[in-house]
Amino acid sequence: MSFLTPVWSYVDALVHPAAQQDALSAERHRAFIAPRLLGSLAALASLPVYIALRGVPTALEVGVFSWLAAPILIVYYLSRTGRYESAHVLSSLSLTGLAALVALCTGGIGSFAAVWLVVVPLEAALSGSRRVVAMAAILALSAAGLLLALGAAGLLPSPVTTPEQQSALAALGIISATLYAAGLALGVELLVRTTHSLLYAEEDRRRVLAQATTDVVVHHGHHGSVLSVSPAAEPLIGVRATDLLGNGLFDRVHVVDRPAYLAAIADAASLAEERLLELRIRCANGQFIWADMRCRPRHARSGAREVVTVLRDISDRKMQDRALELARAQSERAETAKSRFIATMSHELRTPLNAIIGFSDMLTNETLELDPRRRSEYAKLINDSGRHLLSSVNGMLDVSKMAAGNFQITPEPFAPAPAITSCADLLALKAQESGVALTVRFTPDLPDVAADRRAFNQILINLISNAIKFTPRDGRVTVSALRDGRNLVVTVEDTGIGIGEADLPHLGEAFFQARTAYDRSHDGTGLGLSIVKGLVHLHGGEVDIKSRLGDGTRVTVTLPFEIANDPVRLVTERNRGRSMTANNRMKKSA
Repeated sequence: MSFLTPVWSYVDALVHPAAQQDALSAERHRAFIAPRLLGSLAALASLPVYIALRGVPTALEVGVFSWLAAPILIVYYLSRTGRYESAHVLSSLSLTGLAALVALCTGGIGSFAAVWLVVVPLEAALSGSRRVVAMAAILALSAAGLLLALGAAGLLPSPVTTPEQQSALAALGIISATLYAAGLALGVELLVRTTHSLLYAEEDRRRVLAQATTDVVVHHGHHGSVLSVSPAAEPLIGVRATDLLGNGLFDRVHVVDRPAYLAAIADAASLAEERLLELRIRCANGQFIWADMRCRPRHARSGAREVVTVLRDISDRKMQDRALELARAQSERAETAKSRFIATMSHELRTPLNAIIGFSDMLTNETLELDPRRRSEYAKLINDSGRHLLSSVNGMLDVSKMAAGNFQITPEPFAPAPAITSCADLLALKAQESGVALTVRFTPDLPDVAADRRAFNQILINLISNAIKFTPRDGRVTVSALRDGRNLVVTVEDTGIGIGEADLPHLGEAFFQARTAYDRSHDGTGLGLSIVKGLVHLHGGEVDIKSRLGDGTRVTVTLPFEIANDPVRLVTERNRGRSMTANNRMKKSA
């Protein structure tokens, strides 16, 4: 430990608390306090030695030593108030007064002490204030002018020194003033070095913070052009920070977001208010990311209003929000489907059950005399109602099995043409009763298809039945089949009422029934097309529906001639496809 350590600790303790908050201000206070405090204490400590060597001091010498104690009072003033500029003014006043007093008693402007007046503005330069330097210069010039005036008027007192002493004192004055000026120069150099080290430390701290954070800090000029960008722009956007200067960042903002981008910067600069904005920025790979931009006003030293923005990547949050929206929409659809299921099944189950109960009560009522023809008719109605009820229940079970991935299919080779003809024959009577012409057309070279025969028949019966149901009288339903490479293409086309564009995306959803042009619902559970899509997907095929309101509907089923009997794998691939579709939708929305 150096013997000066307690001295520097005491000097540090004299620094005002307000100045200790800033390293540069604290260093300036130390540079002001240390030389004045130590110099005054050294001068006072040398007083006994001076008296021992010179004897009783003169009045001038007593005044000089007393004046040397003034810096201690100035240091005390600075330590108590923290007013750095005021302390410099008092120091300049003290030094000017001392130099003027000694010069007045030793020959006026030609005295050795007059040279100290030059040091006064130099000492004030350490304050870093033009106002203090100007006041110090005024004080020095005033003292010099006063000495000149008194000398010219002959009002100067007789010198207290001999000519020989004058020469020695002049040399001493020049030497001491030079040494004091050198001390001031060293003080200036210390302050400059301290300032540079603090600036370098601050720049290094900011550089570390800029490199450690993933947020991009952008400095905009008053016209909105980019003046500087933090290094975090390169990992976020994929380009160098220098490429974003000027209008580089603006050129990468999505065209739709550019007006809001400019408005946010302009409002922050003109209104001096913080602005928040979410926008899309094009990266080096051509894709857009979502970013949160926070704009804050900044007043430059020139007085111009500038803006500092912070960009933060929120693409993951946007993806999560989009996923939540999709989940919410899916939940709402499920809730709607549940309500539709309850309403539909209540109707579909209540109607045949009422018929079964009503007609069975009539058959068991012994008080009613029913002829055999009437009994046979009632029994047939009960049978039809029971079959309708069984069909509805089977439809719900099939949908439930396909949704759970437990629906089993047993592929076997069979000729598709006879199967298509058979299904059309089953519904020919229904078409005839509805006044609809049912036509079957297929090429003669259709090879055998490996599929589940029962599922294949159910697909055709559901499609042809729907086509007949939604085709008005004198309409036409055409069933065709052809070979397309390794696939069998079956088309069911009608000239019915068609389907609106708003309903097309929902076709195939369980219990969904499209509204017709006359705004009325047809009988049915709404499970037919859902079952068709499920069965086709289990076979590795596709369903394509094209329709326009009033122009009929065309349903195309594409089935491979050969499939693998692995329903679990097929259902898993279908679920994966839904997940990929959801991800693609989220990417497109970004």
